[in-house]
Amino acid sequence: MPTISIFDGIKISMFYREHRPAHFHAERGDEEAEVGIDPIMILEGKLSRTTRAKIFEWAAIHQAELRANWELARAGLPLHSIAPLD
Repeated sequence: MPTISIFDGIKISMFYREHRPAHFHAERGDEEAEVGIDPIMILEGKLSRTTRAKIFEWAAIHQAELRANWELARAGLPLHSIAPLD
């Protein structure tokens, strides 16, 4: 599972040829969730309020890049890194 971004101890990854809906995986310590891209929402798992807020802010800024990476992953192509949250 390629890591596409890391910030504030949060690792953002995507699997290749993953099931729909379009999503990414977020991990921080023992927190883990599958997060939808459009709309941005928790699909599975749990995150603290602080972690969730940071991930949602980052995803909103980079939503187009996440969609593009989703299409690359579905096609089995290399993914692009996405800038961390400032």
